[in-house]
Amino acid sequence: MDVLADRADLVELLGRYADIADLKDFTERPGLVFTDPLTIDFEAVAGIPPTTLPLADYLEILRASFTPFAATHHTITGPVLDIDGDTAKIHAHVRAEHWLPAELAGDGPDCWLVVGCYDNEAVRTAAGWRLTRVKLTPSHQVNAHLAAMALGQAG
Repeated sequence: MDVLADRADLVELLGRYADIADLKDFTERPGLVFTDPLTIDFEAVAGIPPTTLPLADYLEILRASFTPFAATHHTITGPVLDIDGDTAKIHAHVRAEHWLPAELAGDGPDCWLVVGCYDNEAVRTAAGWRLTRVKLTPSHQVNAHLAAMALGQAG
């Protein structure tokens, strides 16, 4: 096994993960990023406790969560990788910005900011590394109420 190649692949996996929301690619890219099923833990940011679910169900959550925003930008940096054979633990910092459409923001704030850390797990598959567990722990948020506003308009 080539540790440097594994590290490069895992860092690229984080970039593909961010692109799902930022490019609103809920069809092709998720298959390059996740196992099926996978475990998500967004309890600290969205009230979703650790849950194992089929990839198709998670894609519906992603689509519903990100489609209402005019734009999003996720920067995932400083990954610390603990690779053990065909499994890896990934700790990384995240700054995620979510902009409301102008018609929703009006004269109020238009950006929900989340900063914190991801603590993810990945496995090596025949098709390459895939995330099998995603956990987001925010350390700070600004305008968190905008998430509910955007999701309220999506329904």
